[in-house]
Amino acid sequence: MILSRRTLLTAAIAAPVVAALPIRAAAATPAVYNNSGIAVDGSDVVAYFTQGAPVAGDAAITHDYMGVTWRFASSENRDLFAADPAAYAPQYGGYCAFAVSRNYTASTVPEAWSIVDGKLYLNFSTRIRRRWERDIPGNILAADANWPSVLG
Repeated sequence: MILSRRTLLTAAIAAPVVAALPIRAAAATPAVYNNSGIAVDGSDVVAYFTQGAPVAGDAAITHDYMGVTWRFASSENRDLFAADPAAYAPQYGGYCAFAVSRNYTASTVPEAWSIVDGKLYLNFSTRIRRRWERDIPGNILAADANWPSVLG
């Protein structure tokens, strides 16, 4: 490749200008799925384990963890969570487990959940949860490999 003097001169002049421009970083996905700072759509994640069902958390009963606010239906559930958040927090930051297994993130709904080997997994919808359930071990293996790099 032959470079002319004009090309070299243009490059020499442009380089300092380009270097002075602000660098815009791509916005990374938050580590925990949240809506306006509220984790998991305000659902009480402990209730999945203790009541076997999704339960809405109370805005007055909260605990801050990983930069977001978690809501609970009772102070007992809040205290259980506060004592061992990793035992109750959903896998993959509360993002759709099936989506993470496919190397992207998606929101979740409280009704689309599973507990597998003592861990809570959430999904985008009950339809997606059925797809997740077709190969739970394979999906967990893939999601574990993609997490947390999928956050960007």
